[in-house]
Amino acid sequence: MDHAPSARQRSVVLLGSTGSIGTQAADIVRRNPGRFRLVALAAGGGSPGLLAAQAVEFGAEVIAVASEAAAPAVHAALRERQGRGPAPAVLAGPSAVAEVAARPADVVLNAVTGAVGLAATLSALDAGNALALANKESLIMGGRLVTSRAAPGQIIPVDSEHSAIAQCLRSGGADEVRKLVLTASGGPFLHVKRDDLADVTPAQALAHPTWNMGPVVTINSATLVNKGLEVIEAHLLFGIGIDDIEVVIHRQSVVHSMVEFTDGSTVAQASPPDMRIPIALALGWPDRVPGAASPVDWTRQHSWTFEPLDNEAFPAVDLARAAGKAAGTVPAVYNAANEECVAAFVAGRVPFAGIVDTIARVVSEHDGSGPGFGLDDVLAADSWARQRARELTTAAASAR
Repeated sequence: MDHAPSARQRSVVLLGSTGSIGTQAADIVRRNPGRFRLVALAAGGGSPGLLAAQAVEFGAEVIAVASEAAAPAVHAALRERQGRGPAPAVLAGPSAVAEVAARPADVVLNAVTGAVGLAATLSALDAGNALALANKESLIMGGRLVTSRAAPGQIIPVDSEHSAIAQCLRSGGADEVRKLVLTASGGPFLHVKRDDLADVTPAQALAHPTWNMGPVVTINSATLVNKGLEVIEAHLLFGIGIDDIEVVIHRQSVVHSMVEFTDGSTVAQASPPDMRIPIALALGWPDRVPGAASPVDWTRQHSWTFEPLDNEAFPAVDLARAAGKAAGTVPAVYNAANEECVAAFVAGRVPFAGIVDTIARVVSEHDGSGPGFGLDDVLAADSWARQRARELTTAAASAR
């Protein structure tokens, strides 16, 4: 049975507040004002009006804007919306988000997209804040740099798959776990063979069958890169060997992941594909937030299917396994190359299959395995991988 919820209101710092996860987190806070209070917000700066509206609505004490160029627009939007109450402080620049992440709070939700979330993750951990982590890239990049700075239980997963595993792990001790089973929807191209993926367009790749996510995550789901990242993330979060983490296709996205125990039992977590459930649980962890989203409707007939992953058509997961085993800065290279390749695909410089092919080439050219690495090494590997991926995708575009 879950713990009884605490009566004390929890202070929340929300990073990436204008994105998909951020706006859903804000909705949870909005519907539970006695339970949560937003004290600080951070965003890239691409939606200054929304950021200002959130700050005014929730009475945030400080706003961070990663783009200094966006700061004037945020100030202007605040002036338009601000009432008689005190205006929030506005921090701007590359270090602003990490600075806000270190503010005293009960929980920091890192929903920043991409590699830029690493500094904020480290900042929140070093400040001793509970970290609700939706920015998987910072864990993939940082590896032991992140896990070694986290106290037991300080990182709370927000990804639906890892939230599901965390819930399932309540059913047994660590020595009773045999395997983690990550479920994947299969994206929009399930059962499509590799040769038939050559002419896939960005619009087709963005048509996810079950989830409503941001463009980068949606394309990552189409390539299965997202599931590869989640394998590495599960390994780091739960201390389970990469070979003991299995991926299965579950088209309906209702069973979010499972844990297989040594006695042959498998415990699964099921709920409709609504990110408000894992977000709310992360904000209130270990307590649940009543009414976070609608449950499965058991008055209707349901069919849930499971099937193995086609690794030949979608090699991204096996590539991620190899990167995770190599450790060091190799996962950072995998992640950085992917971000650049996704941008190149959206811009029309590489075909869909070229995303993972280019990642594989960049990873193969990088020698960064092993345990001895620091933050500077991670950032250098990230920078090199981006540059190399841009070179390869630019050359590919010229040859087409």
